Amino acid sequence: MIEARNLRKEYGDFAAVEDSTFEVTDGEVFGIVGPNGAGKTTTLKMLAGLLEPTSGDATVAGYDASETEMRSHLGFLPEESPLYEEMTPITYLEFFADLYDVPGSLAEERIQETLDELDLEHQDRQLGDMSKGMKRKVAIARSLINDPDVLVYDEPASGLDPLTTNYIIQFTEQLAAEGKTIVFSAHNLFHVESICDRVAIMNEGEIVARGDLAALQSEHGETTYHVYTTVEVPDSVRKNGRWHRVVGTMEAVERTRDAAQGAGGSVADIRTEESSLEEVFLNVAEGHEGEGKSEA
Repeated sequence: MIEARNLRKEYGDFAAVEDSTFEVTDGEVFGIVGPNGAGKTTTLKMLAGLLEPTSGDATVAGYDASETEMRSHLGFLPEESPLYEEMTPITYLEFFADLYDVPGSLAEERIQETLDELDLEHQDRQLGDMSKGMKRKVAIARSLINDPDVLVYDEPASGLDPLTTNYIIQFTEQLAAEGKTIVFSAHNLFHVESICDRVAIMNEGEIVARGDLAALQSEHGETTYHVYTTVEVPDSVRKNGRWHRVVGTMEAVERTRDAAQGAGGSVADIRTEESSLEEVFLNVAEGHEGEGKSEA
């Protein structure tokens, strides 16, 4: 559904994106994460056909990203999305439905259905009088007015209150369940971890790691074992009536078991904890610090 091959974007002597290559399959949710300035927004804008790559190419829904026909299959949500503030949500969405040549009756049905799904109140209020969260919902509705196969969302919940943020994340999950192919960036790695099938981590314009969470955890994370014993063992602390020890290998778990048995006790519980996406991201980012950035 989406294929990026050696995407590169230069601004003078600076390369904002360097040789990015990845694929997103039909119905997949693909997250792009990284620190500010990593190249996430530039990458998304090249996928949306808003920026021309210096080199490389991207295809979306079978079309080159530069082709006009591609945009009828794409819904794009930029991080900053100014609206026509004198319009109401209904008139604003009708305007964009007309731009996409969506027939009137279908547009009316699609607009109302989407606004209801987004739980947008005060649909007759001017956009300029709406909260940032309500405006964001209208912008999301705009991205769906042409019923696109592919959605490219740049920080869809940026700067919103927790309640609205969670609602938008849940709505994104719903779109994925309906079969939309979604690429999005977000600073909140918990949200990325909760809904993405795969993730690409960018740093200084390059994709430095990619894969599903299990693969990223295996390569860049770590597994810890929380062992609870009925008696004190070396390096353990008292916790909720038991003794708690954290170790990094199964061999250490077995040594803890032996120590507990030797002291006349036993292992009461063992819990495995995997690195979160945030911990994986920090490990990857720290691992690429000081490596330098190639000149354009």
